[in-house]
Amino acid sequence: MPKTVPIRQCIGCRTQKPKKELIRVVRSPEGSVSLDFRGKAPGRGAYLCRDAACLRKAVKTRSLERSLSVPIPEDVISRLLAEMEAGDG
Repeated sequence: MPKTVPIRQCIGCRTQKPKKELIRVVRSPEGSVSLDFRGKAPGRGAYLCRDAACLRKAVKTRSLERSLSVPIPEDVISRLLAEMEAGDG
């Protein structure tokens, strides 16, 4: 029996893709928001394509804030954009 591939939806562009093709944005139990390139960090997560445009769209439509149930300050958004563009995964 073949192994099933987990599918997740990007909160920016709303397309469904395999989990390995997406980046997880996680709100830790302490409340900090960061990118989780491995997908294993504890906390509430939301998935984004590996494209900064999807992050910008998720911020503009406030879907990232709704998914993580926390307001996201501008400095955190700019840090997330910088991390995503650096692609240190």
